[in-house]
Amino acid sequence: MSLQKKATVIASGVAGILVVIKLAVGLISGSVAVLASAMDSVLDIFVSMFNYFAIHNSEKPPSERFNYGLGKIEALAAVIEGTIITMSGLFIMYQAVKKIIHNEPIHYLGPSLIVMVISIILTAALVIFLEYVAKKTGNLVVKSDALHYKTDLLSNSAVVLSLLIVYFTKFYVIDGIFGIAIALYIIYSAYELIKEGVLILMDVALEDEKVEKIKEIIRSTPKVTDYHFLKTRKAGPFNFVDVHLVFNPEISLQEAHDIADEVERRIKEIDPDKRWEVTIHLDPVDDSINHEHKIVDGSDR
Repeated sequence: MSLQKKATVIASGVAGILVVIKLAVGLISGSVAVLASAMDSVLDIFVSMFNYFAIHNSEKPPSERFNYGLGKIEALAAVIEGTIITMSGLFIMYQAVKKIIHNEPIHYLGPSLIVMVISIILTAALVIFLEYVAKKTGNLVVKSDALHYKTDLLSNSAVVLSLLIVYFTKFYVIDGIFGIAIALYIIYSAYELIKEGVLILMDVALEDEKVEKIKEIIRSTPKVTDYHFLKTRKAGPFNFVDVHLVFNPEISLQEAHDIADEVERRIKEIDPDKRWEVTIHLDPVDDSINHEHKIVDGSDR
């Protein structure tokens, strides 16, 4: 089992534990903040299960039906997870407004505080682990899971703070106010996640830094006189690069091919943890000048 798959399994297990303890105490105490946190953990279980499915499929090699692989499933999962996070934020906001309107009291504040502190410790450990996996693998699904649980960590901390204020002041409206603040933060956090997933689904180019490195590799390669039509995109664990290299017409096909192989090898070294699909077209002249739909990427001539 890959490291990213293990991450989703562990995340599901931790979410399951948190659901049981939060839901039990939330129902007994009547705290909207604790119940909202429990509801969020229920969603976490389903999201982590979906993430496992997404990672499992994105790791499959290209097939006859899907020639470029299924890497975009990760981006789709990120969009879905971001949408679910947004929905959970709206639900929390709804519950918080109800709490403020009815000024409902909270019971068993002591057990509620203990449960939320335990929840913070477990969630913090999980976030550290997921961020390690995301950094090591570059997996967007694990990255989105790490963000999800990071928002949980902050929201859980806010719940503890609200419970402490209620405990000492008996001002129950605070529970609802903190619930609204948590909801707004969750919705805001989901925006970047959805945005990143959508950009990948729309074939956004690789990061500027990587594109510049690709250009520098091409420019510094002997006997490559020019280049054009440089295009890049990413999908899950895959980075795609397409480019036309221009050679002197007198060069042999074998030599041009060997140079192109060397360019491809150097491009793949930019990020060895990714799977690179590099397609290089060999040109004896610059055929971009008469191309009606020439791609402009800043300086590709």
